[in-house]
Amino acid sequence: MEELVHDNKVFEDIVYADKLVKGREFQSCKFKKCDFSNSNFVHNKFLDCVFEGCNLTMMKLEGSTLSNAEFKNCKILGVNFSECQDFLFSVAFNNCMLDYASFMGKKMVKTNFSHSSLKEVSFSQANLTGSVFEQTDLNNAVFSRTDLTSVNFITAYNYTMDPEINILKKASFSAQGVAGLLAKYNIKIV
Repeated sequence: MEELVHDNKVFEDIVYADKLVKGREFQSCKFKKCDFSNSNFVHNKFLDCVFEGCNLTMMKLEGSTLSNAEFKNCKILGVNFSECQDFLFSVAFNNCMLDYASFMGKKMVKTNFSHSSLKEVSFSQANLTGSVFEQTDLNNAVFSRTDLTSVNFITAYNYTMDPEINILKKASFSAQGVAGLLAKYNIKIV
């Protein structure tokens, strides 16, 4: 990882826990079973990269670019994605543990969250228009002044959100999930 530019490389079983990696560009790279926990990856570029089975817990990404970055079977606890560059920001998550992460203020149009845990994740002031939460656990996730236009929550569960402070136009919910929209009213639904 010492080179400045990495193109179409595979990084497997790399342990960079608690390390600093700065000013690198990763284009079309794959990261498999890598440990980047508590690492500091400030001001890097990840373009068309895939992370599989990696531990990214508490990874710092301040000023980094994530463009078309895909995360599969990863542990990504407590990562503050809101510190990433806004320009070209696009991510997808499949079977990941994203608990305690933050996407505050991010524009994440048509983002896919599939079979993932998003407990206590902050989506405050984010734009999630057209995104899909498929089989995702949103227990205590924060939606505040969030644009949820056309978002698919049909198979998501454990969410609560206030329809009065979020934009929910054309959002989709299951009948069971409607209770999460009414929680603030402290009413019983039978």
